[in-house]
Amino acid sequence: MGMNSLSVRVARWSARHPWRAIAGWLVFVALCLGVGSAVGTNSAKTADYRVGEAGRAEALAAEAHLERRAAEQVLISSRSGGALDEGTARAAAEDLTDRMRRLPEVAGVADPLLSEDRRILMVEVALKGEERDAKDKVDALMAQTAAVQKSHPGLLLEETGSPSVSKGVDKQRSDDLALSEAITLPVTLVTLMVVFGSVTMAGVPLLLALSSIAAAVGLSMVVSHVSPDAGVGTNVILMIGLAVGVDYTLFYLKREREERARSGGRLSSEALVELAAATSGRAVVVSGLAVVASTATLYLASDVIFSSLATGTIVVVLVAVASSLTALPALLVKLGRRAERRALRRAERGKPARRVRGGTGGGRVWNALLRPAARHPLATLCVSVVTLLALVVPLAGLKITEMSRDTHSRDIPAMQVYDRLNEAFPEQRVTHQVVVRADASRSPEIGGALREVARRAAADPLFTEASRIRSSADGRTSTLELKVPYLGNSDEAYDSLDRLRDDFLPATVGRITGAEYGVSGDVARYADYPAHQNSKLPLVLGALLLVTFAMTVYAFRSVVLGLLGVALNLLSAAAALGLLVLVFQGTWAEGLLDFRSTGSIGSRVPLFLFVILFGLSMDYQVFVVSRIREAVLAGVPTRQAVLDGIRSSASVVTSAAVVMTTVFASFVFLHIIEMKQIGFVLAAAVLIDAFVVRVMVLPAAMLLLGEASWWPSRPGRPAPEAPEKKTSSHAAIDVR
Repeated sequence: MGMNSLSVRVARWSARHPWRAIAGWLVFVALCLGVGSAVGTNSAKTADYRVGEAGRAEALAAEAHLERRAAEQVLISSRSGGALDEGTARAAAEDLTDRMRRLPEVAGVADPLLSEDRRILMVEVALKGEERDAKDKVDALMAQTAAVQKSHPGLLLEETGSPSVSKGVDKQRSDDLALSEAITLPVTLVTLMVVFGSVTMAGVPLLLALSSIAAAVGLSMVVSHVSPDAGVGTNVILMIGLAVGVDYTLFYLKREREERARSGGRLSSEALVELAAATSGRAVVVSGLAVVASTATLYLASDVIFSSLATGTIVVVLVAVASSLTALPALLVKLGRRAERRALRRAERGKPARRVRGGTGGGRVWNALLRPAARHPLATLCVSVVTLLALVVPLAGLKITEMSRDTHSRDIPAMQVYDRLNEAFPEQRVTHQVVVRADASRSPEIGGALREVARRAAADPLFTEASRIRSSADGRTSTLELKVPYLGNSDEAYDSLDRLRDDFLPATVGRITGAEYGVSGDVARYADYPAHQNSKLPLVLGALLLVTFAMTVYAFRSVVLGLLGVALNLLSAAAALGLLVLVFQGTWAEGLLDFRSTGSIGSRVPLFLFVILFGLSMDYQVFVVSRIREAVLAGVPTRQAVLDGIRSSASVVTSAAVVMTTVFASFVFLHIIEMKQIGFVLAAAVLIDAFVVRVMVLPAAMLLLGEASWWPSRPGRPAPEAPEKKTSSHAAIDVR
């Protein structure tokens, strides 16, 4: 931890030119936002989401211009809820059809369909263009629905469909994020005020985190032209940005306060900032690089959503590290100089100097928490590991599914209409699209095979009798649409997909030489996505373990700590995931956390948890072990260094954990079930990691390992550039 490292050199320049550094940071933030707004966001297209057999089938259909179009359904019923006046309803449907057909966004309008109980008339409207862009066009359709409603006040016209549901989900997500911020920001500010005892000092981490988020949002718009944004980038930037932005600043700031308290006014603000940069500054850089490296493994999943999550996380972490190395030292110098002037004025008036908060003591609570590991390390290690393994047990019943449209909150108006649509028209609930491509000369054979599939499906209770066959203009591609009278997330819907893929198609189309075929549709997507992810899981997890090991070895020059870090991260992540299964796959916590259990965990949650937690765990790992290694480098025995290092980092680890937990837990209040699960599991993981793994398991393991913890290096030898020695030489220049 030399005084000529990059983090120290950058901090030294910022400390000596504080106004330039602060102005430069503000210009950087403004430039990021300006350039980002100018280039806009490159949103992912429908083709970017295609995976598995469903994706291949969709690609075949799209090439032949036979892809399924996004559609809206308008339900016409009696406003009183009684019997429907069919004449009036059909007049309204005709008016609606005429209006919709004149819209440039509309590809076609189907004939009105009357429900079996003759109480609802449904008009389906197909939209032009990309399926993913349909939600941006739905406003025009809803305006026409509202106009017809106004012309027929005795009727009730309600609209639903994938576009309007997606639009409703986006609005709900936006409202939820606003609520999350309203919860997180005040709690974070209060936590920081408790840590520092000053509104000004508490505001520094929060303001830097918010400015980092603003810059990251702008940069992510630029980066989206390389890696498309799947619509989740801003969410992850807000969630991760606030957590790591505050934490990195907190680590740095607390160290500066400790050095100020230790120096007793003998060092200048510039010298104190350099000392903090040489210790916590390096820890921040290593921690940030660890988060970036571990998150980058998500790109190996070959999935646009994971790539978008990775990009948002990497961008905001790099910006947060940059802010802690540039703007933060400058702010600390300005605040330090102001404090020095106040202290001088108080001294001139004969008043005692105010005590700087920031001592390194661990306090009674932390001494009590550390006592079991200090006195009985083996017993503490065994009990802690067994407890965590008990939390891992529910993981054996983990059920992963793709969260479908049926899992969205019913607070969205379009979802309420969607439920009524499914109830009134059960035969319209699910559509499978069989896509077949072969030489044009085989078109008659393909047509006959598809008709045979339709005949078999009509005789199967998993399907309705409705079917439709279409062929491309060149005769090479044909599609068959089959209806299923069950909800998309039901077992029957998945059984119908298996029946098609495993029985009907191999026995018919599969016997035609040279024919390419596949099944697409919502249920096929829901089935293929987890399968695709599971196929990538070994690669991503293997890379993640390797990266975590390499970063730990790089940070501490210890293979033993590298292996220990991997094992502890796996244990805490598995325990948190087991707790998630216990809470969300059952129904006992529904009222407590305001959700409706799907009996499963979102397909993206486990992998996202492992990757993000492995990165974030390095925050505590690097900060705590760095303090231990500092003491060892100064000649302190490993046993005492472990206890002193954990005690000295206790308050900042506690504060960082509270901030992170608050940020993640605020996402539990969101309506989107997958975001609830992500928020809950990350909050639980941080608590487990900070208060069990780093306080019980890590110290107990290191105490048992002793000097072997550092193998193959031997840090017990005094280092020529240990912080204490460099401090004294530096202090000789800056003592006041």
